[in-house]
Amino acid sequence: MPEQLWFTRILNHAFAGLVTSFLRSLHIEPKYPRAPITNAFAMELLVFVFLIALFTMIRSRLSVDRPGGLQHIFEELHDFITGQSKEIIGHHSEGFTPFLAALACFILACNLIGLIPGFEAPTAVPYVPLGCAICAFIYYQAQGFKHHGIAYLKHFAGPMPLLAPLMIPIEIISHLARVLSLTIRLFANMFAGDMVTLVFFSLIPIGVPIIFLGLHIGVSFLQTYIFVLLTTVYLAGAVAEEH
Repeated sequence: MPEQLWFTRILNHAFAGLVTSFLRSLHIEPKYPRAPITNAFAMELLVFVFLIALFTMIRSRLSVDRPGGLQHIFEELHDFITGQSKEIIGHHSEGFTPFLAALACFILACNLIGLIPGFEAPTAVPYVPLGCAICAFIYYQAQGFKHHGIAYLKHFAGPMPLLAPLMIPIEIISHLARVLSLTIRLFANMFAGDMVTLVFFSLIPIGVPIIFLGLHIGVSFLQTYIFVLLTTVYLAGAVAEEH
């Protein structure tokens, strides 16, 4: 049996049979049939439930006359992402703000949850950043087709028709490399941050680890910003008018 966090253990106790049956129906044999739910998935689920509850609470308390502290924070986040998108993408960028804001909140919450005793950051496991990167990849490609129609494929052929046979495979590899780049950057930084913090907690449990906790928080915010920034840049390339 794998090592399980307390929340993972609760989920496996309640839903192990159901999840195992579902996986087997897809012809996927779980490594541990009695514990098919991993710590990373359990943490993702917890973050998802937390964000839904948080957004629901903020939505129910929205006020123009007397906005609360949380409303101010999320309004600032919305304005920041909208302003950044407008600078990078242009005047038609407002429609992308909901996706980018949701992506930022999810990644940041996944990065920071590992600081709470009894939890761990799911972004320190490769397939969670990979899932976020694939979502970003599918989203900006879909927006490219939505904005330009089938003419979006011309983007992969390059500016000169004679070079199209050479440019098409290069562009395809380039776009797939973006998924790898987003994944490795987020995973490597969060995994390294977790390992450094754990090492110093085991060696010097008092005082010094607080410094690395502060660095870990800073890295969490920075990696969230970089992920969202790069996604915005990819969106700008997909919906740019010159395409």
